[in-house]
Parts: sequence; structure tokens; C-alpha cells
Amino acid sequence: MKINFANHSHLSFDLWLTLIKSNPEFKSKRNLLFKDFFDVDATIEKVNDVVRYYDVLCNNINERTGLNIDTYEIYYLILSALNVNINDIDTTKLELFYKETELLFLKYKPELLYANIPQLFKEITEQEKTINLLSNTAFIKGNTLRKILSYYELDSYFQFQIYSDEVGLSKPNNEIFQLVFNQANKIKPITKKEILHIGDNIVADYNGAINFGFDAHLLK
Repeated sequence: MKINFANHSHLSFDLWLTLIKSNPEFKSKRNLLFKDFFDVDATIEKVNDVVRYYDVLCNNINERTGLNIDTYEIYYLILSALNVNINDIDTTKLELFYKETELLFLKYKPELLYANIPQLFKEITEQEKTINLLSNTAFIKGNTLRKILSYYELDSYFQFQIYSDEVGLSKPNNEIFQLVFNQANKIKPITKKEILHIGDNIVADYNGAINFGFDAHLLK
């Protein structure tokens, strides 16, 4: 990962496909767990298709509304589409499923997208620049993602981490970038143009940051 941050004093990073990527085994095992846990009467191929459909749909909705569809709401949409009676499933069961999912996620951990990320973060902080994380979430909550960053020993580099499920807002909403600006200004007085947001999504990351007044770097 190569980023020109010489003219910036604070860097904001996206997470998925910016710093980490999914373990190739996780999603298939998660979908099989979903089928078994909820006794879904459908093929695993059908479950895969429905999960993928609602993953993409809910992400698109979040980007367009700037709000955040809760993980459990996504579960209910998938279950309903798979002809499971959601009236028979309460949130306690969904919580139990999420715990099982988290265990699977931590077993089949996401991988760092670039091997030099720890060195890059070290270089940034040694120049007395500060860093935050800003991530939209869907199936995996911010609390779980914090554990991954801790595992890779990246968490200590972040002055703060903001996740859409924890604040009820999603990129490219100006309000979530405002949260970044507010938090950055608690660390030190800073202008919008001194903040560089880095991400892979042209709508959520690049356009969102630029429209708010930050500088942005689009990873390709």
C-alpha cells in the first residue's frame, strides 16, 4: 500500500478491502452454519445465493440512506426469503447464532490485504500524524472487528474506531464523516483538508470523503 500523506496530519482508513479481506473459507462455512442452525429447508446453493443477495442489497441501501441496517434485521430478511417463519425466531436465538458466527469468524480470520500495513502505520505515527478507522458493517459487528485489529496488533495505532452498527450511520453520509472530524479535533485542532480518508469504495469512501470536505485516496 503506497499513500502520499505528506500534506496531511490525520489519516482515516476504511477496513474491508482496504486493510483486510475475508478468509476464503469463512463465508461458505458461515452459510452452512446458518442453514443448520435455523433448520433451513433449502440447498446450500440456495442459501449462498440468498445471503449474497441481501448482503449486496443491504449494503446498497445503507449507502443510499446513510443509515445502518442492523445485523439481526438482515438475518430476518434472509430467513424470510428462505421460507423460514420468522415469528418462531426471537432475538435471543439470533444472538446465539451471532456468537457462533463470531467464533467461526475468529477461527477463519480475515487476512491483511497488504503485508506492509503495520510498517505503514508505524511510519505515520512516527511522523506524529494520527489515524482512525471508519467502517461500514453488515454481518460482522464492530465489536468483533475490533478483536481482529487487536489480533493483528493494529488497534494501538488508532486514536479511535467508528463502525456503522455502533453509530447508526453509514458512509457516505456526511454525518459519519462529521463524527470523524469531531473526534480528530478532540485530539488536536485540525481542518478538513488536513484529513485524508483512504478506502476502496468510490461511493462510500472517495465521494463521501470529498463531498464532506476531506481529501481522499481511492485504492484500486
